[in-house]
Amino acid sequence: MPNPIKLIIVEDNPEYRNVLKMAFELDNVIDLIGIYGSAEQSLSALEPKTKSNLNPDVLLLDLNLPKMSGLEVIKWFREYIPETPIIVLTQSDSESDVVTAIQNGATGYLLKSATVKKIKESIETVANGGALLDSKIAKFILTQIRAAPAVGNSKIILTDREMGVMELLADGLVKKEIAEKLGIRYFTVSTHIRHIYDKLNVLNAPAAISTAYQKGILPVQKK
Repeated sequence: MPNPIKLIIVEDNPEYRNVLKMAFELDNVIDLIGIYGSAEQSLSALEPKTKSNLNPDVLLLDLNLPKMSGLEVIKWFREYIPETPIIVLTQSDSESDVVTAIQNGATGYLLKSATVKKIKESIETVANGGALLDSKIAKFILTQIRAAPAVGNSKIILTDREMGVMELLADGLVKKEIAEKLGIRYFTVSTHIRHIYDKLNVLNAPAAISTAYQKGILPVQKK
């Protein structure tokens, strides 16, 4: 049996926080290792000099936090736990907030109206290398890209295999699915994705996809 997914939640609403706590306390797949009511509390727990054994596989983050907001704290999480996927949790599907969160390093987002089942499925998705990009937000991002001409003659060069992986990422496949599709090992896919992120200077799959379209590495289909 695989190890449970270690989860940290940052949510200021006590009622909703308790709902999430009860949902995960008895879960066999997801292990809730920390739940905090503010960005400051979570940073104190995750700060390198104090985090001890806290090493989450996924972080669930409310955007509308008191004092330091979710958007502001993402950059600190990216410093403290750079490899941990961050799922933004919000009441609003404001495209600008979600896109900013993704640009700052979030892996994807969920509306608070999502069911517990959907939240659990999303946590498993990002823990396995996938990204959450709602169709509405994906459409908004692509509309922005179409409005700005792609930068031609990009100096960024992906290998043929990296291009294949990049195209499958853009199709929404997770690492395991990419490995099966290409007939290569999961570890090899992870290595290719890490090289892609390094070359594009991004932190996650949504940012990689957006950058690849913007720079003309991936063709944008015009309407």
